[in-house]
Amino acid sequence: MGAVRTLSYDAIIIGGGAAGLYCALHAGRRGKRVLVIEHNTEVGAKILISGGGRCNFTNLGVSPERFISANPHFARSALARHTQHDFIALIEKHGIPYYEKTLGQLFCEGARSSRRIVQMLLDECAAAGVAIRIACQVKEITHAGQFRVETSQGPFESGALVVATGGLAIPKLGATGFAFDVAKQFNIPVIETRPALVPLTFGEADLAWMKPLSGVSADVTARTGKAAFREAALFTHRGLSGPSILQISSYWNPGETIEIDWLPDAAPDVLAQRKRERPKAQLKTVVAELLSDRITAALSGALPAGAIGDMKDAALVEAAQRLKTWPLTPIGTEGYAKAEVMAGGIDTNALSQQSMEARTVPGLYFIGEAVDVTGWLGGYNFQWAWSSGWAAAQAL
Repeated sequence: MGAVRTLSYDAIIIGGGAAGLYCALHAGRRGKRVLVIEHNTEVGAKILISGGGRCNFTNLGVSPERFISANPHFARSALARHTQHDFIALIEKHGIPYYEKTLGQLFCEGARSSRRIVQMLLDECAAAGVAIRIACQVKEITHAGQFRVETSQGPFESGALVVATGGLAIPKLGATGFAFDVAKQFNIPVIETRPALVPLTFGEADLAWMKPLSGVSADVTARTGKAAFREAALFTHRGLSGPSILQISSYWNPGETIEIDWLPDAAPDVLAQRKRERPKAQLKTVVAELLSDRITAALSGALPAGAIGDMKDAALVEAAQRLKTWPLTPIGTEGYAKAEVMAGGIDTNALSQQSMEARTVPGLYFIGEAVDVTGWLGGYNFQWAWSSGWAAAQAL
């Protein structure tokens, strides 16, 4: 039996998710011979489940300030050169209907419509002559002038290698630390990783009042440090979730306290004002009108009992302030299994801001979630996938 022939390409992209496919189609459009290697049995696993199957594919409000990184300026170049409007133009070219939900979040219309995004990327790759290999496991990467990738489907080689294998979030979809193994092999530093956009968990004392509220949600403002997010919080059997909590989790560090404003629309003197209108009303009753009976019952142990007419204005202002700055100390998160994304990743100081190429290894690129750039909830992380993928494709 003769030696197995090594197939040669201009670029090999490892990872057939959002960033990998988008990079591939743009490199293919530039006339490059591109191979995408995906270890799952289908591409775009994370796209398919995103947004409840409707794919929150970008956000109208994308700006660099809405991304977290040890180097907050790194994402600026790619985001400015390939914007949300560029991706929306592609969606419109393919006639995919979409709508704005809230806070600039754009979703596809219809159940399981995220499949249309994956099909669009596949169609664009096909039109650009991109080769895609699924269920293809990478066994070894070597580099001697060219990159040689040994796989379960034979050897491939290329002058450029793009790592688009994502982060550690949602391992059941095939998430692995592959990108960090490659980084280690080529001596590229990695910023410590952690789950982000993830539900927070609490200790027994807090769970005693939280657990009975499991499934109940409230419109709140969640804060930690300078970060604050006004959206829903959802009680779970392990603590808190919901958009405001997922957002704040990306900024929270273990041991820190977060603050919940249960009355985000109310003025500090809201209870004192109600005293003028209804002095005989019980404080609990008035708070329940602003919040809900169940949440009020859970929080009322920290509030004075009795009719508001019998209380001094200062005491009522203090009670309102307590509800507006409610301190909670999480004991942890629900981890990568429940995290939407990963924070941390490939150190951006090791990459070119323009091209995503490793400074010390010409021809090696890292894009998407594997890089230390983490967006807010609501389409931002997909936009980073599109923008970083596009930036690498221009440089290949």
